Amino acid sequence: QVQLVESGGGLVQAGGSLRLSCAASGSIFSYNVMAWYRQAPGKQREFVASITTIRINYADSVKGRFTISRDNAKNTVYLQMNSLKPEDTAVYYCKGIYYAQSYWGQGTQVTVSS
Repeated sequence: QVQLVESGGGLVQAGGSLRLSCAASGSIFSYNVMAWYRQAPGKQREFVASITTIRINYADSVKGRFTISRDNAKNTVYLQMNSLKPEDTAVYYCKGIYYAQSYWGQGTQVTVSS
């Protein structure tokens, strides 16, 4: 019933930009927290950015380059990624937190070539 679906990934050159989208559907209409994580091959999943109604947080590695935003009417969260680096290459996952329960999307691949 509850789904988070990421889109917008792709292949870009270093210095380029991508905008990821995460569309939420199902019985949860408003998550307390929505966030982006990423996982590169052979590495652990890491936090990228999060957004609540009052606060936005970013990992130090993406501050100044990535922007998270939220469209409450569409129940969608976005991640605008600028000045992309090869080390940004990963599968990007959307996460929604509704009280004590976390929900994950299936991920979208972002590949940044040098």
